[in-house]
Amino acid sequence: MNGRSLLLAGLAMLLPPCAPAQDDRTEFRALYEELVETNTTHSSGDCTAAAGKMAARLRGAGLPEADVRVVVAPDHPREGSLVAVLRAPKKKSRGKGVLLIAHIDVVEARREDWTRDPFEMIEEDGYFHARGVADDKAMAAIWVDTLIRLHREKFEPRRDIKIALTCGEETLEAFDGIQHLVSEHRELIDADVAFNEGGYGQLDAQGRRVMMGVQIGEKTPQDYRLEVLNEGGHSARPVKDNAIYRLCAGLGRLSQHEFPVQLNDTTRAFFARMADIRGGEAGAAMNALLTDPSNAAAATTVSANPGWNATLRTTCVATTLDAGHATNALPQRARANVNCRLFPGTTVEEVRRTLEQVLGDPAITVTALPSRMPLAVAPPLDPAVLGPIQARIAKSYPGVPMVLTQSAGYTDGPFLNAAGIATYGLGLFVDPDFGHIHGANERVRVQSVYEGRDFLHGLVKHFARQTP
Repeated sequence: MNGRSLLLAGLAMLLPPCAPAQDDRTEFRALYEELVETNTTHSSGDCTAAAGKMAARLRGAGLPEADVRVVVAPDHPREGSLVAVLRAPKKKSRGKGVLLIAHIDVVEARREDWTRDPFEMIEEDGYFHARGVADDKAMAAIWVDTLIRLHREKFEPRRDIKIALTCGEETLEAFDGIQHLVSEHRELIDADVAFNEGGYGQLDAQGRRVMMGVQIGEKTPQDYRLEVLNEGGHSARPVKDNAIYRLCAGLGRLSQHEFPVQLNDTTRAFFARMADIRGGEAGAAMNALLTDPSNAAAATTVSANPGWNATLRTTCVATTLDAGHATNALPQRARANVNCRLFPGTTVEEVRRTLEQVLGDPAITVTALPSRMPLAVAPPLDPAVLGPIQARIAKSYPGVPMVLTQSAGYTDGPFLNAAGIATYGLGLFVDPDFGHIHGANERVRVQSVYEGRDFLHGLVKHFARQTP
């Protein structure tokens, strides 16, 4: 380390943990903006172009050409992934390495739905605004920036630091980059531990930090097709046996059904910690559920919060409807898609059978649709991983509790966990509205991005120094 670096390191130790880092943020912001402003939607975007731009940033910073690759499947030219590595010196190298993953594809965004152009990153009122500024290009940019910073610091890890920026996470029917890397290029991403999106910090309405979540596992998304077939007929001669009515009656019964409360190590830890943080009636209900998961009154109180409800159980909800073939004919077919999020340990067939029972009509067939997703498996509650994360949270965000969470959403983590690479979810602080992620006018606080950049940078350095 040179004299200037030593001086900066000494100054950094004197600063409060969340003070702005004493390095130049200009290059990072430009990198972040370039990634955000590259359209990577499934309909019209180009992940390969985005991956290529980030590869150019890494090569421009001095990483060897051989250690930076854009991996493109021949039949998916616009859905390439970036893989890169900062190598440990051979004499020091231990283990398989640390993997940092993020997806660079984004949810569709129409200009007419947004206040601003969704593919122009605007900094305004303390926020970055654009599609992907939070999900997930902030983390992707931070991982690229981390490799650049560590390379320039001449940091020598004890195990390789690898990054993988992939495409296809946001669209289940799309080509999936992480699945491709696991099956076809395992050697490029093999690791002892991986860090992904999925965890996040909660801010209250006043912007104060409430807690930092670390994701330990997630639920499995699964779609089911509900269908009623009928001979139909002329609309001038209606009959009681109407395909639309039968399907809607079944969906009405489904809307009133709740799957039973389930708890595992992660959700027990979550509700125990949240009970302390929230206190009052909600906290008491959480503690009551931990004592007796069959406590109906406690379950009702906790389930009133959609996020907590999703943590407690398998959920199923109707998402699309398609029925009839003419405005003057009785419907011959009525279909609905029901999207379920399966609690870990629950099988696709178990839920299909439950749906049949709840719908209560043999005329409604229930079919589990094909899915590329493996059943989600949680990584271990490993103190060697969680201890350093907690220590880093305490240093970067003093007084903010770490809470273990189980995501109700979907990430690339299940592919890695299923392949034996223990994967944990991290993230930035977000507002109570979750930054309008997946909706119009996505945003993230500027402070959250810059603080998160330094928090994750320090965490990566710690794990890169560790030996498995």
